Amino acid sequence: MTDHATRSFLFLQGPHGPFFHRLGKMLRAAGADVWRVGFNAGDRAFWFGAKGYIPYRGDPSDWVETFKAIVEDKSITDIVLYGDTRPAHADAVVAAKEMGLTVHVYEEGYMRPFWVTYERGGANGHSKLMNTSVDDMRKALAETELDVPEAPAHWGDMRHHVFYGALYHWFVMFRNGEYRNFQRHRELPLIAETALYTRRLMLMPFIALDRIIATFRIKHGGYPYHIALLQLEHDSSFQMHSPFARMEEFLALVIEGFAKGAPQHHHLVFKAHPLENGRSPLRKIIRQLARDNDIYDRVHYVRGGKLAQVLDHARTAVTVNSTATQRVLHRGIPLKVFGNAVYDKPEFVSELPVDRFFAAPARPDNRAFKDYRRYLLETSQVPGGFYSARGRHQLMRQLVDMMLDHNDPYDALRSGQAPPRQQLRVVK
Repeated sequence: MTDHATRSFLFLQGPHGPFFHRLGKMLRAAGADVWRVGFNAGDRAFWFGAKGYIPYRGDPSDWVETFKAIVEDKSITDIVLYGDTRPAHADAVVAAKEMGLTVHVYEEGYMRPFWVTYERGGANGHSKLMNTSVDDMRKALAETELDVPEAPAHWGDMRHHVFYGALYHWFVMFRNGEYRNFQRHRELPLIAETALYTRRLMLMPFIALDRIIATFRIKHGGYPYHIALLQLEHDSSFQMHSPFARMEEFLALVIEGFAKGAPQHHHLVFKAHPLENGRSPLRKIIRQLARDNDIYDRVHYVRGGKLAQVLDHARTAVTVNSTATQRVLHRGIPLKVFGNAVYDKPEFVSELPVDRFFAAPARPDNRAFKDYRRYLLETSQVPGGFYSARGRHQLMRQLVDMMLDHNDPYDALRSGQAPPRQQLRVVK
C-alpha cells in the first residue's frame, strides 16, 4: 500500500465550478493533506464545506509573503492551480520553485474539446513542450501503441461552463464583502464585463442570424480564401505569450501582409472566438483596416460559430497562438502563428514572413503533426472536462494518480513508466 501521508497540496484558483473540490476530495482519500486558498467569495462558494479553506483577504502586495508562510505552516509539498499567468499564480509559482515545491498546472486542453491539460511547472508558453522537438517526441513514442481518437468539432460542456462562470461571478459581485482587497486578473471591471455578456445574451438571435448569413456568403462565394483565427484579447495566451498588447495590432499585421502578398482574387476571413463579447469593436476595426489597405471587398468577419463550417475550404490559416489550430493542422492546411505556442514546430508551422506566407504557403508535414498529437494524448492531455459531471468523473479516473506520480507526464513516457491511458469517452 502506497503511503501519501507526507504529501500536502495547496490549491489556489481553479476552473469555475466544483472540479477543484472534487480533486481535493480524492487526494484526501489517497492519504494526502489538502488546503485551499480563496481570494474571493466565488472561490469560497465552490470549496464546499470549511475543511482546509484558507481565506486570503490581504493586499496583493503581501501575497507572496503570506504564501510562503502558509507553505511553512502547513508543510506544503505541492501547489495546484488553473493557469500560471494571473498575477497571484505567477508569483506563487516563482516562490514555489524557489522553495522546491512541485507545481501542478491545469489548463483547457491543447487538444480540446474532450481533453484537459495537466502539466508540471508551467503551461502554454511555460510548458516543457516549448523545448521538445518532434524528434524528441518520436523517440519517447517508440515503445507505445496508442490508438489515437478523433476530436469532435464542438465544445463538449460549454453550457456547464457558462453556468458555473455566471454563478461564480454572481458571488464575486454580491457576496464579496469579506474580500475587499481582491483584484481581478483581467483589465475590464467585472460589472462592465457582465454587462457585455448580458448584452450578448440578449442579442444572441441576431448574432446567430448574422453568423449564418456571413458563413453562407463565404461558403458559396466561389473565391479562394484564407482564415484568421481570433482569440479573446484578455486571454492569458494572448496577453502573456504573444508580441501583441491589443488584438488591433494583430489585425493590422495580418491585413497589411495579406494586401501585399496574397493573389488579388483571394479573400481573407476573420473568425471570432465563440465567447467574444464585444469588448473591442473588432468588425469596425477590421473594416477600417481593410479600407486603409484597399481590400475592403475581400475581407470578411464571422461572429463565432463552428470553425469547421469555414475551415474546410480555407487555403491557409493564421493566428496568434489559438489552440483551435489543431483542426487546421489535422486538415493539412498551411499555418502561421505569431505568438509562443506549444505546437509551433518547424515541421508544421510556417516560418515565412506573413506576406510571403500568403503568396506561397507550404503544406505542413502531416506525419509530424500526427506524431505530435499522439505524443500529447499519451502525456498531458487527459480525457474529460472541468465543467460537466460526466467530464469530471472521467478526469478523476486518472488525474490523482498522475499527480501523485513521481514523474510528470512527459518524463513518465520518456522513462517508459507511463501508466496505461484511458480511451476517449464522449463528454456531453
